[in-house]
Amino acid sequence: MPAAPTLPDLYDAHGAGLFHYFTSFTGSEADAKDLLQELFMKLARQQIPGDILNMRAWLLRMAHHHAIDWLRRHTVRRRAEEEAHAQAPAEMFAAHDDPDQAELAQRLTRALALLPLEQRSVAQLKLWDGLTFEEIAEVQGIPLNTAASRYRYALEKLRSELRPLYDELKPS
Repeated sequence: MPAAPTLPDLYDAHGAGLFHYFTSFTGSEADAKDLLQELFMKLARQQIPGDILNMRAWLLRMAHHHAIDWLRRHTVRRRAEEEAHAQAPAEMFAAHDDPDQAELAQRLTRALALLPLEQRSVAQLKLWDGLTFEEIAEVQGIPLNTAASRYRYALEKLRSELRPLYDELKPS
């Protein structure tokens, strides 16, 4: 049986991705930092199994459940969801010197904010975190087909929102 990774190793390897995942739920860097800290405090109090085949998926599943619990605990759940729709993770798209890239990043941020939370989180896990649909289904505790359909709907909405920019920027 392989040795379980240490907490610092887990944080170094997965902290940034978990932070972005929490930010997609909360719409707030401060809340995401709190959730990340709470998650690692929880991990510090328990024995991390050494037989986990996919540590990233296991941590994202824990993060997903922790974020859902956070949403349920708040009496202003509706307000939190509305704020999440109005904001995308602040550090997801870096500033660019190229005005076309800056415009694309700005429009993509706005388009992502328009997606329902379920679709946005699946899109983030697939596009930015590189998870497979099987891993997304496992992380979010949803059927495989649901993960795939949420992704498909997210892409359709993103294409629709970004089509005018594409038409404007494409070479003639």
